[in-house]
Amino acid sequence: MKLVSVSRWLWVAFIGMLLGASVPSSAEVLKIVVNDAIHPITEEYIERALGQADRDKDQALLIELNTPGGLLESTRSIIEKILASPVPVIIYVTPGGSRAASAGFFILESADVAAMAPGTNTGAAHPVTLGGGKVDDVMKEKLENDAAALMRSVVSKRGRNVEVAESTVRQSKSFTEQEALNQKLIDYVAPSEQDLLQQMQGKTVKRFDGKTITLNLANETVRLFDMTLKQRILAFIMDPNIAFILLAIGGLALYAEFNHPGAVVPGTVGVVFILLAIFALNLLPVRFAAVVLILASFALFTLEAKFAAHGVLAIGGMVTMVLGGLLLVDAPIPEMRVHLLTALAVSIPLGGITVFLMSIALKARANKVVTGAQGLVGEIGIAQTEIAPRGKIFVHGELWDAMSASGVAAGQAVVVLGVDGLQLRVEPSAAAQRAPSANTV
Repeated sequence: MKLVSVSRWLWVAFIGMLLGASVPSSAEVLKIVVNDAIHPITEEYIERALGQADRDKDQALLIELNTPGGLLESTRSIIEKILASPVPVIIYVTPGGSRAASAGFFILESADVAAMAPGTNTGAAHPVTLGGGKVDDVMKEKLENDAAALMRSVVSKRGRNVEVAESTVRQSKSFTEQEALNQKLIDYVAPSEQDLLQQMQGKTVKRFDGKTITLNLANETVRLFDMTLKQRILAFIMDPNIAFILLAIGGLALYAEFNHPGAVVPGTVGVVFILLAIFALNLLPVRFAAVVLILASFALFTLEAKFAAHGVLAIGGMVTMVLGGLLLVDAPIPEMRVHLLTALAVSIPLGGITVFLMSIALKARANKVVTGAQGLVGEIGIAQTEIAPRGKIFVHGELWDAMSASGVAAGQAVVVLGVDGLQLRVEPSAAAQRAPSANTV
C-alpha cells in the first residue's frame, strides 16, 4: 500500500516537472510592429498578439505604431481588445518621422502607456466620411459627437487630458511628441525602445479597470512577434492599388480566354487574380458603381475593336476605367484609396492590349475558312474525267468524286459549290481557262 502511494506521488512530481518546463522561466515583453493603415488584417494581428502575450504570461505587449489612420470599425475593435487585455499594452510611435494620425491617435490614447519618439506627431482625429465627400450638417454633427464620445471615454479612464484630446476630433488638431507630452496626451518621449523601458522602470500604471500595477521592464527580453504568412499576404493584397491591379489583370486574362477558348492558362490566371481581388475588396469599403464602371470599360474596348471608331470608344473605356479605379475603394484616408498614377498606369496599357486582342479575334473570324469541307467551297478544280453527271476532279491536291447538273468535259475547270459527304457539287467555271490534266507532266 505504501509502495503504491509513493509511486503515485512520483508520477505527480514528474508531471509537475513537465508542466513547469513548458512555462517560460521568466516573463518577457512581446513586441509587434504596425506600419500600415488600420484595417481588418491589422485588427487580426493585434488580437493574435494580445492572445499570445496572455498565454505566455508576458509582462507587457509593446506595439510600435506608424499609421496614417484607417477604418473606424477596425479601430473600435482594436480599442475594445486593448482595453480588455489582461496584459498591459504599451504603444510607442516610432521611428522618427512616423505618425499616429486619425485612427492611430485613438489607438495611442487607448494604451496603458502611450509614448512617442522624437520627430513624430499625432492627432488629426476628426472623423472623415467614406470617400471624403461632403455630408449634411446633421450627419456631420452625429459623426463628430460619436467620435468625441469615444475619445472622452478612453482618455478619461487613462488619466490623460480629455479636453485637448477631444480637440483633435472637433478641430483636427495635431501635436508633436513634445507638445503631446506637455499637454498630457502621452506619458513618455523616448529616443529608443531601451530608453522607454528604462524610463518606465518601477512606475505604477493604472489599468482601465481601475487596478494598478508596477512595471519592471528595464532588463526584460523583448521578443518580436511577426505576422503569419497568411496575414502578410492579405496585408499586401489589401493595398487598394494592388487589389485594383489584380482585378484589372484578372479581367484581361478572362477576356483573352473568352476570345481564345481552350487556352486554359489565361482563364486560370484570370480566375485566381479575380478571386484574390474579391477577397481583398471584401474587407474594404467598395463602391459597386465603380465595379460597374470597370466592367463598362471592357465593353467599350470590345466595341472599339468591332466598329473601328477611330479611338473614341477606346478613350472612353480608358476614362471609365480610371474613374472606376479612383472610386473603387470608398476609404476615409487617401492612403487607402487607389492612386491616380496607378489608375492611369493600369488603364491605358490595358485598353491598348484589350483593343489589340479583340481586333485579332475579329479579323480571324472574318477570314475565309481554308480548311476542312468549308475550305473547299469556292475552290477551282480540274475535271479528271467527264462528269455526266458524275466523275472525278482534282482540287486542293486531292482527287474527289464530283457531280454536276451541267455536263463537264475532262480537263475543264470547275468551281466547287458544296460538299455532300465525300462528294463535291461542281459546275463549270466560266472564269477559269482550260487547264492541263493533273496527270500530265
